[in-house]
Amino acid sequence: MLSPIAWRTPPVHYGPWELVTSLLTEELVKNGVDVTLFATGDSMTGATLKWVCPKGYEEDRSIDPKVWECLHISNCFDHADEFDIIHNQFDFLPLSYAGLTDRPVVTTIHGFSSPRIMPVFRKYNHRTHYVSISNADRSPELDYIATIHHGIDTDSFTYNYNPRGDYMLYYGRIHPDKGTKEAVEIAQALDMRLIIAGIIQDDAYFNIHVKPFLKEGKIEYIGSVGDDRRDALLGNALLLLHPISFSEPFGLSIVEAMACGTPVVAFNKGSMPELIRDGETGFLVENMEEAIVKIKKIDSVSRHSCRVHVEQNFSKEIMAKRYIEVYNKILKG
Repeated sequence: MLSPIAWRTPPVHYGPWELVTSLLTEELVKNGVDVTLFATGDSMTGATLKWVCPKGYEEDRSIDPKVWECLHISNCFDHADEFDIIHNQFDFLPLSYAGLTDRPVVTTIHGFSSPRIMPVFRKYNHRTHYVSISNADRSPELDYIATIHHGIDTDSFTYNYNPRGDYMLYYGRIHPDKGTKEAVEIAQALDMRLIIAGIIQDDAYFNIHVKPFLKEGKIEYIGSVGDDRRDALLGNALLLLHPISFSEPFGLSIVEAMACGTPVVAFNKGSMPELIRDGETGFLVENMEEAIVKIKKIDSVSRHSCRVHVEQNFSKEIMAKRYIEVYNKILKG
């Protein structure tokens, strides 16, 4: 299992790819699969851990990403003959090693960061087995062996049928793609309290569109939130507000919120229709005006339905089962 090395596997705070890689790895181990995890040296796993990079380069800026990514990926493929399957969670760069081994390579595509990376995916289309994380994120130029939605550890999220909070929650990167500005404007229009949690990926955007409007009890920014605070923050929210402006491949925050019983109001883009049942676990909206209308009706959404929806569709157990089916299909030829 080849994990990214931007962050530890699993991450302490932010690191969605590393988180999914960890959840899958640990569940495979529980199912009796012999897994070797290639990740940072400080990673935590029940699998066999192999590493060359001691920490995530986002956590230690003295680590040069390009240098250590090359060392990390080559370390995995140097041991290729020891494995039945290599599962690449690292994006497109490891594909360039796929032709150097006769071992099958499974690549989970966590999204396409830019059209400029497509030549690599196209070149290795018939050399690796692509898994999409949503049907919405499939490229017509590629072949796929399966779509497997991410799963979460539902036991880590407490179902809260009676939230104590009086706030809407924005939970994600502070970036134009994620719609932080729109979340602030929606909260102002409704005169509702908004809590913003997440890492700042665009300082200028934050300073212009968020920081001037921060006020305790109205619009608050609390930074990145770890496991110790996440459960209560999600569970006590009236709703999760997700006004994205891009076709998001998946949304872990959507599933995590619903696992706590918290409904989601999201802009209807990308994978959102695959994650949210409109009117049942939240609302899919086209713009801010429609979001404002639907938020006023949020009490009509059953928090119990949100929890059940996640348990039936987005658990780590279901995710691992589907990946095991893919592995077996490949090995049987």
